[in-house]
Amino acid sequence: MTDTPNSEPGTPNIEHVPVLLSEAVDLLSPKPGGVYVDGTLGAGGHAAEILTRSAPDGVLIGLDQDAEAVERSRAVLAPFGARVVIRQANFRDLPTVLTELGCGPVNGVLLDLGVSWFHLRSPQRGFSFMLEGPLDMRMDRGRPRNAADLVNGLPREELARIIREYGEERKAGAIARAIEQARAREPITTTAQLARIVSSVFPPYSSRRIHPATLTFQALRIAVNDEMAALRDALVHTIPLLQPGGRMAIISFHSLEDRIVKQSFVAAARGCTCPPKLPVCGCGTKPVLNILTKRPITAGREELARNPASRSAKLRAAEKL
Repeated sequence: MTDTPNSEPGTPNIEHVPVLLSEAVDLLSPKPGGVYVDGTLGAGGHAAEILTRSAPDGVLIGLDQDAEAVERSRAVLAPFGARVVIRQANFRDLPTVLTELGCGPVNGVLLDLGVSWFHLRSPQRGFSFMLEGPLDMRMDRGRPRNAADLVNGLPREELARIIREYGEERKAGAIARAIEQARAREPITTTAQLARIVSSVFPPYSSRRIHPATLTFQALRIAVNDEMAALRDALVHTIPLLQPGGRMAIISFHSLEDRIVKQSFVAAARGCTCPPKLPVCGCGTKPVLNILTKRPITAGREELARNPASRSAKLRAAEKL
């Protein structure tokens, strides 16, 4: 849910530009009378568009695990009145939320994955290596472990695995060793400390296009918030909650996320899980999805110029059979 502000750092009022707004909502195809879910409310931009297009009586159920995002969205979506139901919850918990609301299958689900600009612009949340703050990175502050707990408590081998797997960082082993050595001298408690430690592994004046700490911070954020497992859970549990003809649209910003979405959609569209050598299907598993995006949709030239954060966004969608 990476957004771009239209104001300078420190400015209190920041307007957010949802990534792939038209493309995502076009694929979701909201209609009057439908029930739709935005599982990652963020600043409420996608939700507002869904509500606008499903007027006059379409309903939106909005979820976000971040309490601050929930409060922002309540204010943004207040003009839509009773057509909006907002809950603080992870999108993996959608079945529970729908049961509590007494709601049956829905007409569409949108997930906009990743970290929001609010997170990156808030030093106290600890997501950014560019801003001094506590090493936190929890989207839901009720989670038991933050980034500092992982950095200071995990064995070096496990730290290296997280940085390598979730950050796809080639220097994961060296970074984990540098962290291990640094935390033996004093606890690592701030974003600036960790950024300096990670940067020390790279030669000065590196030719890398991104900051040396980018991938390590990304990996720790994913681990702290259990993002990959949450996405897998959501895909498994959400597809059965779609009505026939209901649609699911997912915007990802990370190659691992996109791979999970693609593989889940392909498996649900294929149905049969028998080995290819079997002459006839023996499992009886039927296809449940029709993939609407054979290739992921990416931002166009105008959006890239307006919102550089959209460069890594990939949108995939499927329809329930």
